[in-house]
Amino acid sequence: MSAHTRIVEIRTKILKQNDVAARALRERFESAGVFTVSFVSSPGSGKTMLLEKTLVALREQYRVAALVGDLATDNDARRLARSEVPVRQITTGTVCHLEAEMVRTALDDWSLEELDFLFIENVGNLVCPASYDLGEAMRVVVFSVTEGEDKPLKYPTIFNTADVAVITKADLAAAVDFDAAEALKNIEAVRPGMQVLTVSAKRGEGMIEWLRLLSDRRREARPAPDKLAACPTEAELRSP
Repeated sequence: MSAHTRIVEIRTKILKQNDVAARALRERFESAGVFTVSFVSSPGSGKTMLLEKTLVALREQYRVAALVGDLATDNDARRLARSEVPVRQITTGTVCHLEAEMVRTALDDWSLEELDFLFIENVGNLVCPASYDLGEAMRVVVFSVTEGEDKPLKYPTIFNTADVAVITKADLAAAVDFDAAEALKNIEAVRPGMQVLTVSAKRGEGMIEWLRLLSDRRREARPAPDKLAACPTEAELRSP
Protein backbone atom coordinates (compact mmCIF):
# COMPACT_ATOMS: atom_id res chain seq x y z
CA MET A 1 0.00 0.00 0.00
CA SER A 2 1.42 3.38 -1.00
CA ALA A 3 1.80 6.25 1.46
CA HIS A 4 -0.61 8.29 -0.67
CA THR A 5 -3.29 5.60 -0.46
CA ARG A 6 -2.83 5.38 3.31
CA ILE A 7 -3.28 9.14 3.70
CA VAL A 8 -6.46 9.09 1.64
CA GLU A 9 -7.88 6.23 3.71
CA ILE A 10 -7.13 8.00 7.00
CA ARG A 11 -8.70 11.23 5.76
CA THR A 12 -11.80 9.39 4.56
CA LYS A 13 -12.15 7.72 7.98
CA ILE A 14 -11.76 11.05 9.81
CA LEU A 15 -14.39 12.73 7.64
CA LYS A 16 -16.78 9.82 8.09
CA GLN A 17 -16.39 10.01 11.87
CA ASN A 18 -16.98 13.75 11.72
CA ASP A 19 -20.14 13.26 9.66
CA VAL A 20 -21.52 10.84 12.25
CA ALA A 21 -20.80 13.31 15.07
CA ALA A 22 -22.26 16.19 13.05
CA ARG A 23 -25.44 14.24 12.38
CA ALA A 24 -25.88 13.65 16.11
CA LEU A 25 -25.26 17.34 16.79
CA ARG A 26 -27.81 18.39 14.19
CA GLU A 27 -30.42 16.11 15.73
CA ARG A 28 -29.62 17.55 19.16
CA PHE A 29 -29.93 21.13 17.91
CA GLU A 30 -33.22 20.42 16.18
CA SER A 31 -34.63 18.63 19.20
CA ALA A 32 -33.66 21.55 21.46
CA GLY A 33 -35.11 24.11 19.04
CA VAL A 34 -31.86 26.06 18.78
CA PHE A 35 -30.87 27.53 15.40
CA THR A 36 -27.14 27.08 14.86
CA VAL A 37 -25.14 29.37 12.59
CA SER A 38 -21.46 28.87 11.78
CA PHE A 39 -19.06 31.50 10.44
CA VAL A 40 -16.12 30.65 8.18
CA SER A 41 -13.60 33.10 6.78
CA SER A 42 -9.93 33.83 6.34
CA PRO A 43 -8.11 35.65 9.17
CA GLY A 44 -8.83 39.38 9.38
CA SER A 45 -12.17 39.33 7.55
CA GLY A 46 -13.99 41.09 10.36
CA LYS A 47 -16.12 38.10 11.31
CA THR A 48 -15.50 38.58 15.04
CA MET A 49 -16.77 42.16 14.92
CA LEU A 50 -19.75 41.02 12.85
CA LEU A 51 -20.51 38.32 15.40
CA GLU A 52 -20.06 40.68 18.36
CA LYS A 53 -22.50 43.21 16.86
CA THR A 54 -24.90 40.38 16.03
CA LEU A 55 -24.88 39.02 19.59
CA VAL A 56 -25.48 42.48 21.05
CA ALA A 57 -28.32 43.22 18.63
CA LEU A 58 -30.09 39.89 19.18
CA ARG A 59 -29.68 39.46 22.93
CA GLU A 60 -32.70 41.58 23.86
CA GLN A 61 -35.10 39.53 21.72
CA TYR A 62 -33.45 36.13 21.70
CA ARG A 63 -31.45 33.83 23.94
CA VAL A 64 -28.08 33.66 22.21
CA ALA A 65 -24.67 32.10 22.84
CA ALA A 66 -21.43 31.55 20.95
CA LEU A 67 -18.57 29.09 20.56
CA VAL A 68 -15.27 30.42 19.26
CA GLY A 69 -12.50 28.38 17.65
CA ASP A 70 -8.88 29.54 17.74
CA LEU A 71 -5.53 27.87 17.33
CA ALA A 72 -3.90 29.22 20.48
CA THR A 73 -5.51 32.28 22.11
CA ASP A 74 -8.81 33.17 23.73
CA ASN A 75 -8.69 36.74 22.40
CA ASP A 76 -11.87 36.45 20.33
CA ALA A 77 -13.78 34.73 23.13
CA ARG A 78 -12.86 37.50 25.57
CA ARG A 79 -13.88 40.08 23.01
CA LEU A 80 -17.25 38.40 22.38
CA ALA A 81 -17.84 38.12 26.13
CA ARG A 82 -18.35 41.90 26.08
CA SER A 83 -21.71 41.17 24.47
CA GLU A 84 -22.81 39.74 27.85
CA VAL A 85 -24.01 36.45 26.41
CA PRO A 86 -22.59 32.97 27.14
CA VAL A 87 -19.35 32.45 25.18
CA ARG A 88 -16.97 29.48 25.20
CA GLN A 89 -13.56 29.04 23.64
CA ILE A 90 -12.45 25.97 21.71
CA THR A 91 -8.66 25.89 21.44
CA THR A 92 -7.68 23.67 18.52
CA GLY A 93 -3.90 23.67 18.93
CA THR A 94 -2.37 22.59 15.62
CA VAL A 95 -5.74 21.80 14.02
CA CYS A 96 -6.73 24.51 11.53
CA HIS A 97 -10.49 24.00 11.79
CA LEU A 98 -13.25 23.01 14.16
CA GLU A 99 -14.62 19.48 14.12
CA ALA A 100 -18.01 18.22 15.23
CA GLU A 101 -16.55 16.34 18.20
CA MET A 102 -14.90 19.56 19.44
CA VAL A 103 -18.27 21.28 19.33
CA ARG A 104 -19.98 18.39 21.09
CA THR A 105 -17.40 18.43 23.89
CA ALA A 106 -17.73 22.19 24.34
CA LEU A 107 -21.50 21.84 24.66
CA ASP A 108 -21.49 18.88 27.04
CA ASP A 109 -23.03 20.66 30.01
CA TRP A 110 -25.00 23.32 28.16
CA SER A 111 -28.79 23.21 28.18
CA LEU A 112 -29.48 23.95 24.52
CA GLU A 113 -33.21 24.16 25.22
CA GLU A 114 -32.46 27.51 26.86
CA LEU A 115 -31.10 28.97 23.60
CA ASP A 116 -32.71 30.35 20.46
CA PHE A 117 -29.47 30.93 18.54
CA LEU A 118 -26.05 29.32 18.83
CA PHE A 119 -23.26 30.91 16.80
CA ILE A 120 -20.04 29.06 16.01
CA GLU A 121 -17.01 31.06 14.86
CA ASN A 122 -14.59 28.75 13.09
CA VAL A 123 -10.82 29.13 12.95
CA GLY A 124 -9.73 31.68 10.33
CA ASN A 125 -9.25 29.42 7.30
CA LEU A 126 -11.09 29.05 3.99
CA VAL A 127 -9.77 25.58 3.11
CA CYS A 128 -10.09 22.96 5.87
CA PRO A 129 -13.46 24.05 7.36
CA ALA A 130 -15.14 23.35 4.02
CA SER A 131 -14.87 19.60 4.63
CA TYR A 132 -16.14 19.53 8.22
CA ASP A 133 -19.85 19.62 8.95
CA LEU A 134 -20.56 20.97 12.45
CA GLY A 135 -24.26 20.17 12.52
CA GLU A 136 -25.12 23.80 11.83
CA ALA A 137 -28.41 24.85 10.26
CA MET A 138 -26.75 27.65 8.32
CA ARG A 139 -23.14 28.20 7.28
CA VAL A 140 -22.05 31.74 6.49
CA VAL A 141 -18.89 32.46 4.50
CA VAL A 142 -17.46 35.89 5.28
CA PHE A 143 -14.97 37.89 3.26
CA SER A 144 -14.05 41.56 3.40
CA VAL A 145 -13.69 44.18 0.70
CA THR A 146 -9.99 44.37 1.59
CA GLU A 147 -9.45 40.77 0.45
CA GLY A 148 -10.36 41.40 -3.19
CA GLU A 149 -13.17 40.46 -5.52
CA ASP A 150 -11.63 37.13 -6.57
CA LYS A 151 -11.94 35.39 -3.19
CA PRO A 152 -14.80 33.15 -4.40
CA LEU A 153 -12.75 32.04 -7.40
CA LYS A 154 -9.74 31.19 -5.25
CA TYR A 155 -11.74 29.24 -2.66
CA PRO A 156 -14.79 27.82 -4.48
CA THR A 157 -15.30 24.84 -2.16
CA ILE A 158 -16.09 26.93 0.91
CA PHE A 159 -18.60 28.97 -1.10
CA ASN A 160 -20.21 25.79 -2.37
CA THR A 161 -20.62 24.43 1.16
CA ALA A 162 -21.97 27.70 2.60
CA ASP A 163 -25.57 28.92 2.55
CA VAL A 164 -25.00 32.68 2.65
CA ALA A 165 -22.10 35.00 1.78
CA VAL A 166 -21.50 38.19 3.75
CA ILE A 167 -19.14 40.84 2.40
CA THR A 168 -17.78 42.84 5.32
CA LYS A 169 -16.01 46.18 5.89
CA ALA A 170 -18.22 47.93 3.36
CA ASP A 171 -17.08 51.27 4.79
CA LEU A 172 -13.63 50.61 3.27
CA ALA A 173 -14.87 49.69 -0.21
CA ALA A 174 -14.07 53.03 -1.82
CA ALA A 175 -10.65 53.25 -0.17
CA VAL A 176 -9.55 49.89 -1.60
CA ASP A 177 -11.35 50.27 -4.98
CA PHE A 178 -13.52 47.24 -4.29
CA ASP A 179 -15.61 46.31 -7.31
CA ALA A 180 -18.88 45.04 -5.83
CA ALA A 181 -20.34 44.04 -9.18
CA GLU A 182 -17.26 41.92 -9.95
CA ALA A 183 -17.41 40.25 -6.55
CA LEU A 184 -21.08 39.37 -7.03
CA LYS A 185 -20.31 38.02 -10.50
CA ASN A 186 -17.58 35.81 -9.07
CA ILE A 187 -19.86 34.47 -6.34
CA GLU A 188 -22.54 33.76 -8.93
CA ALA A 189 -20.01 31.93 -11.10
CA VAL A 190 -19.06 29.64 -8.22
CA ARG A 191 -22.44 29.32 -6.50
CA PRO A 192 -25.37 30.41 -8.69
CA GLY A 193 -28.24 31.93 -6.75
CA MET A 194 -26.34 32.28 -3.49
CA GLN A 195 -27.74 34.94 -1.17
CA VAL A 196 -25.22 37.73 -0.59
CA LEU A 197 -25.30 40.57 1.93
CA THR A 198 -22.90 43.49 2.23
CA VAL A 199 -22.36 45.00 5.67
CA SER A 200 -20.28 47.35 7.73
CA ALA A 201 -20.48 46.05 11.28
CA LYS A 202 -18.55 49.12 12.40
CA ARG A 203 -21.06 51.61 10.98
CA GLY A 204 -24.17 49.47 11.04
CA GLU A 205 -24.70 49.47 7.28
CA GLY A 206 -26.54 46.39 6.10
CA MET A 207 -26.92 45.03 9.62
CA ILE A 208 -30.70 45.34 9.69
CA GLU A 209 -30.94 43.15 6.59
CA TRP A 210 -28.50 40.67 8.18
CA LEU A 211 -30.51 40.46 11.40
CA ARG A 212 -33.73 40.05 9.48
CA LEU A 213 -32.16 37.21 7.49
CA LEU A 214 -31.23 35.43 10.71
CA SER A 215 -34.73 35.89 12.10
CA ASP A 216 -36.35 34.66 8.89
CA ARG A 217 -34.07 31.62 8.57
CA ARG A 218 -34.70 30.66 12.18
CA ARG A 219 -38.45 31.01 11.80
CA GLU A 220 -38.41 28.84 8.67
CA ALA A 221 -36.40 26.12 10.42
CA ARG A 222 -37.94 26.40 13.91
CA PRO A 223 -41.58 27.48 13.55
CA ALA A 224 -42.41 29.71 16.53
CA PRO A 225 -43.50 33.30 17.17
CA ASP A 226 -40.92 35.72 15.77
CA LYS A 227 -39.48 37.65 18.68
CA LEU A 228 -37.65 40.17 16.50
CA ALA A 229 -40.69 42.43 16.22
CA ALA A 230 -38.61 45.55 15.72
CA CYS A 231 -35.07 45.60 14.36
CA PRO A 232 -32.63 48.05 15.92
CA THR A 233 -31.84 51.13 13.87
CA GLU A 234 -28.47 51.66 12.18
CA ALA A 235 -27.71 54.36 14.76
CA GLU A 236 -28.30 51.86 17.56
CA LEU A 237 -26.09 49.30 15.81
CA ARG A 238 -23.24 51.82 15.61
CA SER A 239 -23.34 52.48 19.33
CA PRO A 240 -20.82 50.53 21.51
